[in-house]
Parts: sequence; C-alpha cells; structure tokens
Amino acid sequence: MDAQDNFELDDQEEITPKPKPRRKSGGTTRRSGASAPTPASSYESEEGAPEPNNQAAWYVIHCYSGYENKVRHNLEQRIESMGMKDQIFDVVIPTQEEIEVRDGKRRSVERHVFPGYVLVYMLLSEESWYVVRNTPGVTGFVGMGNQPTPLRPEEVSQILKRMEAEAPHVKVTYKVGERVRIVDGPFNDFRGTVAEIDMERTKVRVMVNFFGRETPVELDFLQVEKA
Repeated sequence: MDAQDNFELDDQEEITPKPKPRRKSGGTTRRSGASAPTPASSYESEEGAPEPNNQAAWYVIHCYSGYENKVRHNLEQRIESMGMKDQIFDVVIPTQEEIEVRDGKRRSVERHVFPGYVLVYMLLSEESWYVVRNTPGVTGFVGMGNQPTPLRPEEVSQILKRMEAEAPHVKVTYKVGERVRIVDGPFNDFRGTVAEIDMERTKVRVMVNFFGRETPVELDFLQVEKA
C-alpha cells in the first residue's frame, strides 16, 4: 500500500470473531429472487454486535492475501441466497492496471491496490454484519473495538480515482544508484546508473558511459530495466 494514500488500515484494529447467533423460532419470509428460504433477519440480536448505521457506507473487510476474488465470490453468493440485496449493495476489490518490463518485454497486469482487503458498500446492521463476517475467507472488519469503521468520502473518492485512471501505472523495479540496462531507443543495450526518478513525468535519468565520459540520458520508465 502506498504511503501517500489516506487509506490507513494499519492504524485500526480488526474485529474479533463473534459466536454464531441463535435462530429465532417460527416461520421465515422468503425474499423475492432469493435462492434460500432463510434471510439473515431471522437471527436474534447478538451480544457485542455493532451499532446499526442507517446510512449506506463503504466498509473494509480483511482476508488472506491472494483470496480476495474468492471472498468476493463467496460474499456475492451469500447476498443472493440470504436475501440481503437491500442491505449489502456492492463488493469491490480495488485494482489498478500496471505495466512492467521483464526480460525486455512489456506486459500489462492487474494489481490489487490493497492486498488482503475487500470493500463492501452496505447498510450496517446486525444482520448484514453477520452475513459479511461469517463469509468463508473473511477474517474480520476493519474498525475500532466492536464497531466497523466506514471509509471517509475522500478516501473512497481517492480509491475510485485510482481504479478509473486511464493511464496504467508503470511499475518501477529500480531505484537511484542502481545499475540498469536500456532496452529501447538509440541507447538500446547500454548500461548505466540511475541518477534521478521523476514519478510525475514517468521519466528516469540514467548516467551512461558514452565516448569515455558519463553522460546523462533521460528515458521513459519502460525504456529501462534493472540490470
């Protein structure tokens, strides 16, 4: 996670697991379109459950890194089968397109912006908390104490802006002072030392030995790879 992001998950605690609540006796009401007859509202209030929030907001759940897609699939299935579409509206894994250079070849990959975290847009209630928290693969909500903490609007805006960026992010595998090889342009296959990295302009300045002297050459990120 980039240090520049306001999405400071490490400063918050994860909510500890709660015991499985008991079911109420009596009949249940089947929600239209649901594939299971028992909605989450059939569960009794649970001691220590979070305070309801009647305004929809984005919440963050934690899972094991690499299981984000599986968790999203599991949660979407539970939303459908337990008739929770009126309380849990969206499940998002923040991703960003990234271009990297390896062995002189460019390739585009989709990277998770926050590995191990999934965003859920929901109305917070005992029922919705139970459905999300007990989804296979979910290890907890991000929050303070027993209360999941919603993301601030500016945090959500920043995350969505990164996801919707037209220009893909370029992965830089080298740093100032390291030896690199130029893989494109008139200095192709020359080697040099990184003198400066300009993240805003996606440019790198490399000191190349040219005719016996150190000469600065400005290149695009994708024209250089770690030697």
